[in-house]
Amino acid sequence: MDGKISSWSSEDYDKKSIELCVQEIKKEFGQQFSNSKSILEQHTHTMTIHESELPDGVVFVETKEDVQKVVNICKKYKCPIIPFGVGSSFEGHLNAPYGGISIDMNNMNKILNVYPEDLLVVVQPGVTREQLNTHLRDTGLFFPIDPGANASIGGMTATRASGTNAVRYGTMKDNVKHLEFLMLGNHYF
Repeated sequence: MDGKISSWSSEDYDKKSIELCVQEIKKEFGQQFSNSKSILEQHTHTMTIHESELPDGVVFVETKEDVQKVVNICKKYKCPIIPFGVGSSFEGHLNAPYGGISIDMNNMNKILNVYPEDLLVVVQPGVTREQLNTHLRDTGLFFPIDPGANASIGGMTATRASGTNAVRYGTMKDNVKHLEFLMLGNHYF
């Protein structure tokens, strides 16, 4: 992709390069990587009218350093990346029309800090809505976004989730105050 067009196409990807990427990721991550058909199918199911299109592999990351390694390897081979929370969305963005690597965030499921006086919680992207509300129960606080599924906070942020409480408490854009994200230059923001 030359940076001037606004959409990707199959011409932007090289299957051989993606295969090399898969081999390097498999070598780097060992048991944290899978390309078994059942795992690939679990990471691309879609509740839309679109047919499921499988990624070439799934990496079960555990730390932000793992994410950084995967992103850097994929960048090296120009391999598509598909982030995965719990797969409960309707948007269809889990599909991998050009293949690529699905980065499963489920093992990044720690609630890092709770600041009740500031109405602030710091979580990893794999924390689910129900997990967070169970943790907050004794503080008198709750996380109000309820899209109708036990979605991950990372996935809900990525899709700007809302739900039955949106009129009173807003959507994800109203409840997320800070994000840490990785840019391709190896910088977290």
